[in-house]
Amino acid sequence: MAAPIDFYFDFGSPYGYLASLRVDDVAAKHGREVIWRPMLLGAVFKTEGTQPLSLYPLKGVYFKHDCFRTARRLGVPFMLPGNFPPNTITAQRAYYWLRGNDPDKAKTFARAIYHAYFGEGRDVTQAEVVVGIAAAEGDVDSDDVMAAVQDQAVKDMLREATDNAIARGVFGSPFIVVDGEAFWGNDRLDEVDEWLGTGGW
Repeated sequence: MAAPIDFYFDFGSPYGYLASLRVDDVAAKHGREVIWRPMLLGAVFKTEGTQPLSLYPLKGVYFKHDCFRTARRLGVPFMLPGNFPPNTITAQRAYYWLRGNDPDKAKTFARAIYHAYFGEGRDVTQAEVVVGIAAAEGDVDSDDVMAAVQDQAVKDMLREATDNAIARGVFGSPFIVVDGEAFWGNDRLDEVDEWLGTGGW
């Protein structure tokens, strides 16, 4: 069986959100699985000495326009809530805890978090919101989720996942790795599709 595709992202990334809506379909078309790997983009910014695109004077204007334009093209809901860019550490911890129990439910949770924030404007920086979504999508107890996101072992999972991503050369969201070949950005999904179909170039 062909190796799975690695999908690195941060829940606060609009382009990560847009890619999350298609990456599994692209992979399935070629008989591939996708491993979703959230990581802390803030740690990447520190490593690179950069900051979120929205904070750059010129890039920020283009970035905001482009996100809405791409969402319209895909026919999906999109907004940039007032607290953008958000701190998504709680959501990412919840993801890794859920993945330890059921990877499929963790992925369902990830999609729900993305939709809640970029599709509905809900504040996913709040632990109560994250816990509610995790309990509903992961079919787990709210108290268990709340305890998990504060557990040192779960915190370490996210830290290790982020460190591993950086060590692998991941510097943005989304970042897709196919058989060792890296593709950065939602706009590269078509190339990922072609690469999988042709075997690369």
